[in-house]
Amino acid sequence: MKKRLISLLLFSVALIFTASAQPVDHVSWKYSTEKISDTEYNLIFHATLDAHWHLYSTDIPEGGPVATSFTFEKPSGYELVGEIQQLSKVHKMFDETFKMDITYFEGEAVFSQKIKLTTTDKVSVKAILEYQICDDSQCLFLDEENTFVLNEGVTSDVAVTTAAATEVKEVSTDVEEGKMSLWVMFWFAFVGGLLALLTPCVFPMIPMTVSFFTKQSKNKAEGIRNAILYGLSIIVIYVILGTAVAAIFGADSLNALSTNPWFNLFFFVLLVVFAVSFMGAFEIMMPSSWVNFADKKSDKGGLIGIFFMAFTLALVSFSCTGPIVGSLLVQAATGGFTGPIIGMFGFSLALALPFALFAAFPGFLNSLPKSGGWLNSVKVVLGFLELAFAFKFLSNTDMVWDLHVFERETFIAIWIAIFGALGLYLLGKIRLPHDSPMEYLPVSRLMLGLTVIAFTIYMIPGLWGAPLNLISAFPPGSDYAESPNGVGYKGTGTAGSHSFNLPEGMHPGPQGIPAFEDYDKALAYAKKVNKPLILDFTGKACVNCRKMENMVWSDQTVKGFLTNDFILVSLYVDLRKDLDVPYISKATGKKIKTVGQKWADFQFERFKQQGQPYYVLLDVNEKELNEPSSYNSDIEDYKEWLKEGLENFKNR
Repeated sequence: MKKRLISLLLFSVALIFTASAQPVDHVSWKYSTEKISDTEYNLIFHATLDAHWHLYSTDIPEGGPVATSFTFEKPSGYELVGEIQQLSKVHKMFDETFKMDITYFEGEAVFSQKIKLTTTDKVSVKAILEYQICDDSQCLFLDEENTFVLNEGVTSDVAVTTAAATEVKEVSTDVEEGKMSLWVMFWFAFVGGLLALLTPCVFPMIPMTVSFFTKQSKNKAEGIRNAILYGLSIIVIYVILGTAVAAIFGADSLNALSTNPWFNLFFFVLLVVFAVSFMGAFEIMMPSSWVNFADKKSDKGGLIGIFFMAFTLALVSFSCTGPIVGSLLVQAATGGFTGPIIGMFGFSLALALPFALFAAFPGFLNSLPKSGGWLNSVKVVLGFLELAFAFKFLSNTDMVWDLHVFERETFIAIWIAIFGALGLYLLGKIRLPHDSPMEYLPVSRLMLGLTVIAFTIYMIPGLWGAPLNLISAFPPGSDYAESPNGVGYKGTGTAGSHSFNLPEGMHPGPQGIPAFEDYDKALAYAKKVNKPLILDFTGKACVNCRKMENMVWSDQTVKGFLTNDFILVSLYVDLRKDLDVPYISKATGKKIKTVGQKWADFQFERFKQQGQPYYVLLDVNEKELNEPSSYNSDIEDYKEWLKEGLENFKNR
């Protein structure tokens, strides 16, 4: 009896140990198929996520976290129909780390891929999933494989069920827009509408239109009513435009367009054309037949006449408002289906408000400044801004294609030139075709010019590695630069520093700290210089890793420790570079094919951990110096952890 109890106890302990040695992915996948016809099927992928964990969607922009991807082995007996579809609710937020809108799933995520069979024989469809999941402190880079068998039974983990397919169809496909993101978009568009008011095509129309309504109306109330209807008509016209753009392209296509390199290149050319137009090289005009048609319809009177008066304004003022509207629609493309609608509502609301307000209080018209050369100056300033923003789209294209032609220094240099020229223009040192002669420089223009010049000077240190936090969302990051530490950087290493004359295999890593990316090379060098190792299990697309590097490793004391007292080796678990010789993991039994999988397997096999960031201090004999650390934004605590490891190394 005792032997049985002891055996049972040992067996239980073995089970517990075995379970604890297996990866905990915080996500489970179920697979099913939906039969559409004799030759067509939907392959369903259903992920269930643990609480507080999220899975990134399939359409993450370049330079962001790892998108969920599906790879199907070379088709045999079937063909893929269309792209993978996301069937569950998508959440959206602006990520401060990556400076972009990110879409993700919480709770569950459902995907579907339609296939068409080209044979009546048994067909096997092998799907490989690669994805990233994160919580508030760590990220996991994972992969999954499954084989669907069709035409002859099913595999053990696939169930052909109509109920499951029906349940999938009922899941909402709407994108849950980030409230802050939409509000920012609205106010951005609203400011665009206010700027459009100050152009020579629109500003003179305010007193003319309001006077028309007040004189033609039988009483003040009717004049106010007509002016309000006129303003509402303006809003309706532009919202219809935004709705049409969203309906024609759709949410998925708009997001794809906003990140597609070819369309980013197109947007660059488009904004440059708009900028040159604003500066006075030429005017973008609507066909005169359209304007004449709308003008004739406006003579009918009543609601229809008022609507066509508003439509005439939209057409006549297109040379001024068109570039602003076009730019807003480009920016709003990242907002999915509702983005262009919200953008056009904000723009048209700002455009329409003055007509209604001045109709209600016509006495305020006397306080408006008179039309003049300053209106053209507003157009020119907008042209400079359009030109500056255009290069953001060119930068996106360059980064997606990894050309390294338009790197950080080039971007900053171009912005310095553009805003420097804008400052000189505002100070009256540059004159463009349609500018009026200036007898003196207005104080307001002087102050604005000085502000722009100060902003230009602020950007100059960015060429030498300054972070430029005010414009951090626009230029490429320091890792996409000719020199990660800035133009002309020669290194400022002190005794024992590795900031220059780096050994083979070492290069400037996060925050410019010298780092290896290969464990064996780092260990060999650590033995040579007799310094402890710090293993940095990280990812190129790891949000919390970037937070640690930006918030903690940027501290001068921490940076000094990592530069002078430790040998840093950054092991990126999401590198897709193929290994020369793939192998089977001893810990998980999975085939390890890439460099990233190798380091992820090393982390799990050696330390029974799989989340990033994860930091381990080792001596030259590969013994741990203290308890490993994960995400910890407390700088002082992280310093103490480093000091403890260094002290233990010296005492061995």
